[in-house]
Amino acid sequence: MTDLSRRQVLAAAAAVGAASALSPLGLSIARAAVPAAGAQAPGFYRYKVGDYECTSINDGARTFPMPDKFVTNLPKEEALAAADEAYMPKGMVTVPFNPQLINTGSKLVLIDTGNGVANLEASKGAVGRTLQNLVAAGVDPKSIDIVVLSHMHGDHINGIRLADGALAFPNAELKVPAKEWEFWASDDNVAKAQSDLMKGNFANFKKVFAGLEGKVTKYDWDNEVAPGITAIGTPGHTPGHTSFAVASGNAKVLIQSDVTNIPEFFLRNPDWHVMYDTDAELAQATRHKFYDMAAAEKATVIGFHFQFPSVGHVEKNGSTYRLIPAPWNPVI
Repeated sequence: MTDLSRRQVLAAAAAVGAASALSPLGLSIARAAVPAAGAQAPGFYRYKVGDYECTSINDGARTFPMPDKFVTNLPKEEALAAADEAYMPKGMVTVPFNPQLINTGSKLVLIDTGNGVANLEASKGAVGRTLQNLVAAGVDPKSIDIVVLSHMHGDHINGIRLADGALAFPNAELKVPAKEWEFWASDDNVAKAQSDLMKGNFANFKKVFAGLEGKVTKYDWDNEVAPGITAIGTPGHTPGHTSFAVASGNAKVLIQSDVTNIPEFFLRNPDWHVMYDTDAELAQATRHKFYDMAAAEKATVIGFHFQFPSVGHVEKNGSTYRLIPAPWNPVI
């Protein structure tokens, strides 16, 4: 091995710089300017479940100042420390969004729809990217047969409509959890809403589904919502919050929807309560039940709020859990 001193390295660098400055004719070497792209690449990632081809579709990620009660049952300083450990911008929290597309061979099924294109311009492209990433993945929104919703929060349902109010997936059957629909469609529950967050959620639900009330199909837990896709009751985040088991042959993945919000907080700390949970104690119990099952089965878990491409495994870590992201696979 040849040892190089710092002086030799600097001398070599200077010589390279001098050589590149002049051509054999004593002229400066011209370099073509390459403009910056100024835009992110399309966000989609394909993976197989048996014979099913699945695609994680990135709707974007929102970074915002951490609310004082983002984690409702501990001091904000502890939540900020967790954000620092996850290398989030100082004082901020970053939440990704990732709907899932399942091609069963007979049906093209989209699970959740993202924040919607109406939010694309307002967020300067940060969220609302589902439609453009579907198109980039070669999928015409008109070809989607079934849209299945896990629950009624805006980041999951707003993508049903285009900016002008038209349906983004005009040929799709729209399926919603029966328990979830019952809760959000109740005038009594609307009247009981106290926080601005809940009032906003009720108003958004009414806006998104206006005129669609008779066109939705309500499904129950433990039943198939599409071939090979079974609804799993995971309440707490919302009363009818639903996850899904996607099975083909001997292969299976668990689509956990919002069993946890960002895993850097609520999977590592399953007893922390996020501000978006309707019933925080029930959501906490659901997290333990779901992740105990996933860890015992060594299941592949897909998380709506996991970092893209949102595919990984959950391991027990004492009384908590840790996420092991699946390695990027260059082939399907």
